[in-house]
Amino acid sequence: MNKDQLIAFENDVAARFNTGQIRAPVHLYWGNEEQIIKVFENVRPQDWVFCSWRSHYQCLLKGVPPDDVMAEIMAGHSISLCFASHRIYSSAIVGGVLPVAVGTAMAIQRSGEDARVFCFTGEMTAETGIAHESIKYSRNHKLPIHFVVEDNAKSVMTDTREAWNQNPLSFENMNDEYITYYRYETKYPHAGAGVRVQF
Repeated sequence: MNKDQLIAFENDVAARFNTGQIRAPVHLYWGNEEQIIKVFENVRPQDWVFCSWRSHYQCLLKGVPPDDVMAEIMAGHSISLCFASHRIYSSAIVGGVLPVAVGTAMAIQRSGEDARVFCFTGEMTAETGIAHESIKYSRNHKLPIHFVVEDNAKSVMTDTREAWNQNPLSFENMNDEYITYYRYETKYPHAGAGVRVQF
């Protein structure tokens, strides 16, 4: 799926949400298409992808048919999209996927399976203790996992740098075997599409 197709899909979700067709919360991407497509150049069909509540692009890039993703969103599952046959799992719990992703990487390492784990997290979640512990454990045990820190400066409408009185953030500009960090600006609010009040 290319950049234009990703944007068109997300704009469709926004339109459906703003007209009340989607009655559950949605968290939208926009502005990071080039970065996330680049990450997925290294994601293979046998690899696992773990995400937070913002996971439409990951599902599409992992190969889940757009109609299947949209059907789940329309059913109210936008913030917890899971497609086992495509090895993609998301959760609305802050930091909830991190230990699951690490455990999956441990199982892969022990079994010798030819697979890797890619775990996506926002910049505020990346500052939590569970993120630091998960990343440290993965590095020290050389697990087959890669963390992607996506910084949109939203964080439930809270400025992460101001909240922690920290600039730069812990993983800002870090790109190595275990971490990819990128920052982007999006036209959408943290949740919703800018018209309907949802919380």
